[in-house]
Amino acid sequence: MRTVNPSVANPPAAAAGSCATQARCVGIVIAVPEPMATHLQHARASFGDPMASVVPAHITLVTTTEAEDWDAAVRHVREVTSRQQAFRITLRGTDSFRPVSPVVFLRVEDGFEECTSLHKELQTGPLARDLAFPYHPHVTVAHDVSEAGMDSAVERLRDYETSFTVTSVGLYEHDPSGIWRLREEMPLGG
Repeated sequence: MRTVNPSVANPPAAAAGSCATQARCVGIVIAVPEPMATHLQHARASFGDPMASVVPAHITLVTTTEAEDWDAAVRHVREVTSRQQAFRITLRGTDSFRPVSPVVFLRVEDGFEECTSLHKELQTGPLARDLAFPYHPHVTVAHDVSEAGMDSAVERLRDYETSFTVTSVGLYEHDPSGIWRLREEMPLGG
């Protein structure tokens, strides 16, 4: 994955799959705001994660999903987000998907249910698909790094805690060159 400039960032959805057909692909994320995002990017880089510089800190709501009808997909996302009010996220401590997947992440405590509900609603209709793993909201801090790097991520961020309010979600499109482009920041609650 690559970014063209700072205003075109690779969302979490970019790391999770590929767009293999001629259909346009959607990814929907909650961006972690500054200054937390930069702090987590630096931490991720310190664990040896090669994606730290191109994948901003985020919570994925919909991972790479083909949209046969782009306009219908956008209408669907707008409809779902218009029904969801702003909510609070608290990230607290670390966990890991090891041994199933080489990922260390920050746990979503406050906001877990809201993320799960949004995911469930968004991943219907024109964005319906089966997922390889059950949805689990999180912020990745180490992925595909050495065991020592993952152990370091677990330990160094064990006591990490921060909170922020989610007022919008980013709708991204995976373009033919492999870049994720923010197409629309959709406010919650209309």
